[in-house]
Order: sequence, then C-alpha cells, then structure tokens
Amino acid sequence: MRCLSLIYELHNGKFCHSSWPQHHPVVARWKWVLERQWLDELAAGDAEHRAQLPSDPIAALRALAARDRLPEVYVWVAKHADHAGLVRFLSLEGGPDAGFDDLVAICQLGLPARAKMELAINYWDEMGNGDPVAVHTYLHEQLSDALQLESVDDESTLARSAILGLLATNRALQPELLGALGLIELQAGPRSRMVVQGLARIGAPEEAVPFYEVHAEVDPRHGQGWMDNAIAPVLDEYPGIGERIVRGAMWRSRTNAELFSGPAVAALMATSMEGAPA
Repeated sequence: MRCLSLIYELHNGKFCHSSWPQHHPVVARWKWVLERQWLDELAAGDAEHRAQLPSDPIAALRALAARDRLPEVYVWVAKHADHAGLVRFLSLEGGPDAGFDDLVAICQLGLPARAKMELAINYWDEMGNGDPVAVHTYLHEQLSDALQLESVDDESTLARSAILGLLATNRALQPELLGALGLIELQAGPRSRMVVQGLARIGAPEEAVPFYEVHAEVDPRHGQGWMDNAIAPVLDEYPGIGERIVRGAMWRSRTNAELFSGPAVAALMATSMEGAPA
C-alpha cells in the first residue's frame, strides 16, 4: 500500500510534487505487479458480496450505501470522542476524500453528455461555485491546520485512499471509479453531520467546521444526482457495464470497512471511552 500510494502521488499528486516520471519503466513495472496482486485479492470477495445485493445496479448501489452508511465510529465521534480522539480519527479518515475534485475530473473523461454534465455540476460545487475560499480542498487545508491533523501511516487508511488511486490511474477501471465515487456521495452526508456534531461538542476552532459542514449539506443532493444523471445514462448507453460499476462501489465499501472496523479505530475508541460515563 505504501509503494502504490507513492506511485499514485506521481500520477495524481500536487502540482510539481515530484520530477520523477510516473511512466518510468521501473515505476510502471511495480505498479503493474502490485496492482495485479491487489486486484486478485479484491476480486476474490466479489461474488459473495454481490450475492447480498439487488440485481439492479442502481438499487445495488443504494443498498450497499445504506448497509454501512453510518459506522459505529461516527456515533462515537458525535457523542463521546475527546479532542485528541477526534483529531486522531479525522487524521485516519482523511475526510470524505479531500481530493475528490480531481477524481471527478478524471472520471468524466469520455462519459455520455448527461453524465458529463452531472460531474461538471459536482466539480463546480467542489470548486466552491467560483469562490476561491470555498473550494473544498482549501477548506480541508483549513481544517487540517486548525486541528493540526497528523500524517497517518496506517495500512487500512492507505488502502482506503489507494483504492481510488487504483481506479483513477487505470482507464480500464473507469466504470469501477464511477461506482466508487457514487458510493462516497451516497454516504458522506450523514457521516459529515456526525463529525460536525463532534466538532461543536469539543469546541473546535471555527476554521475546522466548514469542510464537513458543506459536505453534510451538499452530498445528499450529489448522491441523488450521481445515481440519476451520471450512472443511469451510462447504464442506458452501455447496458452491460452495471456489474462493473457495482464492483467499484463494493471495493470502496470493503476498504471502508477495513478502516472503520479495524484495529486502529477500535483501539482509538476504546482508549477514548475509558472513564467515560455510561
């Protein structure tokens, strides 16, 4: 995961992040080898997870989103986490993907016009609807500075982010990317609302709130729009593509679960709950 994460930084990282060419033969070789191994691991659980979902792709995405929309840790964030625990969790979580704007831009390549338009609307929201200080990446930087979020080297955190790097840097996995991003939009609203509650409860600095506040407001609308105006037109034009869209959402769901029910989050909750009132 660490190696792949560094490779994805070469492809999708910040401007002038590195002068090392992302398509250098050595980089390309390791990307290929590690991704083949990871894709085999992901595919091994596909049949079992797909069997638990409706056959219709959009219904399957909605069911998948509803099934783990609000992991227990978000209730803990809203009601119990102390300042240190909340900061640590937000460092682990990384936001509802602070680089979502770049992922939307990559995902729209070659889509049908109606789907492309929906992603353009989504992207413009990510850009603060033209207000530079409301751009979502800027708001995340504000949040990070206000709370002094940490850089976390946890395997489940890396995997949750790297799955999007996997999908975004392989054009052949564009349908899977469309599904994974759709799942994020369907789930981010209620999770962000719980984080806003937690930030208010601990008296977090004012600058820490807008990033999650805006996601709590706009992402439910984005989720509906993504289903109706991004995925539905793609299904109409490419009828056989639905299973791959669902597969991408399942992969994102599984990396979510590995983080939210994994040892790092469990230990954090247990430590922060010690001595808390019943």
